[in-house]
This record gives sequence, structure tokens and C-alpha cells, in this order.
Amino acid sequence: MAEIEASTKVVQRVGSDAIRLERVLDASPETVWRYLTEAKLREQWFMGGSDAVKGGEFELIVDHDKLSSDEVPYPDGYECFKGRIFKEKVLKFDPPHVLETTFQGGENGVVTYELRAEGAKTRLVLTHSRISSASGFQDFGGGWNSHLSVLEKRLSGKAVKNFWDLHRISREEVASALR
Repeated sequence: MAEIEASTKVVQRVGSDAIRLERVLDASPETVWRYLTEAKLREQWFMGGSDAVKGGEFELIVDHDKLSSDEVPYPDGYECFKGRIFKEKVLKFDPPHVLETTFQGGENGVVTYELRAEGAKTRLVLTHSRISSASGFQDFGGGWNSHLSVLEKRLSGKAVKNFWDLHRISREEVASALR
């Protein structure tokens, strides 16, 4: 299987419809869990909306303007998603170890976040399965890779100047690795 691997970053295709990404994050599992489930923290690295709670439904609102410290316009092809609201369902909720949710209202599969303590850090394993989009591995892999990079920086107290530059580079890395 093709993959990108560094000391704390892994991206790999793990099936005909699934990808897995791993990161070692500079925070406890409890802190990372809050960044996954609490909308105000989640919007700092991914999408805001409403909190994810056990057995519940929640919203993800696309507003990637909040991901860059500089004022950066959406690139062509992505502006149409700005402000879009996805209604998601929580499928598994085992704090602070496993969170599983639908993705894009279930139309593009399921995302499972697994958290494991590694000393004072956390290993986050994200598996996105049941991807149905033809370009899904590059699109979703590149998107997740860039969003997890933002999470990594936020947890380390750093800013991201231009999310869309990070996203573009991430898509290229993932496309090359997953061929």
C-alpha cells in the first residue's frame, strides 16, 4: 500500500474505500477529544457547528477562513462549499478513546478517530471508510492531512498563515503517495 510516513505523520490507503492517517499530537487524549467534539475548538482546525455528543446528531459548518491567520481567499473550486452545513450522526462515543461519525451527512462514509496516550502525547488514528467519491482518496486524504496539520499546530500553540497553501501541498503529497 502506498503511504506518506514521517516520524509523527502517516497517510495510507487501507482498503478499496478507506484511508488512514496518523499523527502524534502534543496534548493529552482528553484535550484532543475536546478538539474533536467541542464545536468552538473544532472550528479552529476543521469545521465548527455544534458539539458532538453520545448518540446525537451535530452540524459541521464549512468556514475555512478561520483556519488561516492571514486573510486568504478560498481557491477556485472550493468557494462553493463556504457556509455549507452538514448534518452528522455520532455512531460511537467512548471518551477519550473512540469517536465515530458520519461524513458529509453519510454520503461520503464514516470517520473513526482513535486516541491513544503515548506519554504526555496522543496518537490520533483517523480512518475514513466507505468513501464513494471517485477522487476521494486524493481529496479526502489531502483534506484530512491538511486539517490534521492545522490541529497539530494549534495544539503546539502555533498559527497557520495560509491554510489553502497547506491544503494544496497536502493534496499533492497524498496524490503522489496513494498512486
